[in-house]
Amino acid sequence: MHLKSSELILNGDGSIFHLKLFPGDIADTIILVGDPKRVEMVSAFFDSIEIRKSNREFVTHTGTFRQSRITALSTGIGTDNMDIVLNELDALANIDLAGRRLKTTRRSLRLVRIGTTGGLQQDIPINSFILSRYAAGFDTVLNFYADRNKVADLAMERAFKRHTDWNPVLPDPYFVRSSDELFQLFPPETHNGITISAPGFYGPQGRSIRLQPLDPELNDKLESFRYGDLRITNYEMESSALFGLAQLLGHRAVTLCAMIANRTSQEFTEDYKGVVNKLIKFTLEHLCPEG
Repeated sequence: MHLKSSELILNGDGSIFHLKLFPGDIADTIILVGDPKRVEMVSAFFDSIEIRKSNREFVTHTGTFRQSRITALSTGIGTDNMDIVLNELDALANIDLAGRRLKTTRRSLRLVRIGTTGGLQQDIPINSFILSRYAAGFDTVLNFYADRNKVADLAMERAFKRHTDWNPVLPDPYFVRSSDELFQLFPPETHNGITISAPGFYGPQGRSIRLQPLDPELNDKLESFRYGDLRITNYEMESSALFGLAQLLGHRAVTLCAMIANRTSQEFTEDYKGVVNKLIKFTLEHLCPEG
């Protein structure tokens, strides 16, 4: 299959369109962060940095940590950006850009999102680390892909819609499991459960400033939802598309978030940068253990 120039878009120098990267610029292990400035926080832990590139909100540093090659890449905010990042990372890994053809040997990336989050359970304290077992998408990204139902937990989706009396004017939510392999790298003392990926920061997360959310009781319904031994732990804005597209494309993905706010107790951290820095160090050390 030869990919047309309108579908696989390259820059004049042959790099992939939005990320402006070449295949050799990325490692097999990639730390994804939303904030471009957070890339420097990650790469500050590297032993060496070989690549520094940026285009728009996409900043990339590739180097080594404990003798393992690793990339830090900013995605910007939202699942729409994650759609760009996942498709372009996969193209870098699995498409011969010059020939515009799929490679015969497939490369599977380890994709680990590090983010900040608002908690939805009162017993999870501020500054905790939350490891996402599932991501629930309130966005629409995965619904545009033909094999959406192959990676979504449809029974969990039905149970959730019944529990919340889901308003049909809203997009159909989807629930996707994180990589078992990556999930098991991190110790059980992290809090884990279902992470909601919202398509916005205000109304879609139940915030009210001047505009009222469609369902003012939604956060209470999220807090009380149970599915087996799982509960909804937190809000963020990227993981649903990350988990869904990673599975469809044959990559592995997981998310760890620092809980800087608790929406139920209405608390906010006093050490935003410090807790994020601790999470970065924690993540790198478990991804690349010594010895």
